[in-house]
Amino acid sequence: MQAIPFYIQKGSNMGMPSGGEWSEGLEEHIYCCSAATEVLKFGQLDLRHTSDCESSANVLFLIIPGNPGIVGYYKTFMQALYQTLDHKYPVWAVSQAGHCLPPDSMEMMEDTDIIELEDVFGLNGQIEHKLAFLKQYVPRNIKLVLIGHSIGCYIILEMMKRDPDLQVLKSLLLFPTIERMALSPQGKLMTPVLCKLRYAMYVPVYFLSFLPESIKASMVRLVLRGLQSLDESSIPASVTLFSVDCVANVMYLGSQEMVQVMDRDNPTIKKNLDKIIFYYGSNDQWCPEQYYEDIKKDFPEGDIRLCERGIRHAFVLNASKEVASMITDWLHADLAIL
Repeated sequence: MQAIPFYIQKGSNMGMPSGGEWSEGLEEHIYCCSAATEVLKFGQLDLRHTSDCESSANVLFLIIPGNPGIVGYYKTFMQALYQTLDHKYPVWAVSQAGHCLPPDSMEMMEDTDIIELEDVFGLNGQIEHKLAFLKQYVPRNIKLVLIGHSIGCYIILEMMKRDPDLQVLKSLLLFPTIERMALSPQGKLMTPVLCKLRYAMYVPVYFLSFLPESIKASMVRLVLRGLQSLDESSIPASVTLFSVDCVANVMYLGSQEMVQVMDRDNPTIKKNLDKIIFYYGSNDQWCPEQYYEDIKKDFPEGDIRLCERGIRHAFVLNASKEVASMITDWLHADLAIL
């Protein structure tokens, strides 16, 4: 499962040597498992040519997003995290396969006769997609701080299960949808939409896709107008959802989440408990507080936390800097011994 680079960059580092650093955030579009994938990077751009003596570059913070898995939603969070870590460690995010708007020179799927992975846009495919990305771009000696959000937490647990030799320093599971998704308050509402009605959503999205970008952005602002301190980077990220292909992939993944994410993977959690921090919301309709109480009861010795700050499930919309600051505090002891 090879990730093939297709170097379409924003904030381009043209002329920068391989392995250079980028503090403003570099976006790359690549094919991974033949699917269009967007990668956002802060700091070290290429870890494959890192000297062993560069200790800070031997740790990678890798964000596995939720659904929609659009990396643009995490830009402010990543930049804040990179800054609070004093620019010592690279911070990357890899989109969910097909959750991006590829440039005109790319299709959503690579034109190839080789089928690297069946159903790459489904839940299992997304897990294998992340493992394939690591295999291609991250040397095995690199220590990983995996940060999952929502379904990204489920994906991380599966990654740790399927590749137990990953050098995971810590896994931070933020607002983790790792069990009983269809039975959650939001799941009960969204399951019929995602599993039975999603095709009906494609028609209005298709017509809206022809609107000028400025009108799309205004519509997004209108929908999100109730949020205080709205992160401006969420506007262009949300505009991506005016793409029919992207929305189809988002909703298809969501439909599989409702069906497949049922029982919590206790064996994998138990095996890796000392490496995991769970962070649950106090008013999260996707993973309600009862789920926190249940996992806390099953793993009383685990580092399982309940938000006391009123941060919403979609924290990237208005609480990115706050969450980044918390994460830095959580990891202080682990990073100090490196």
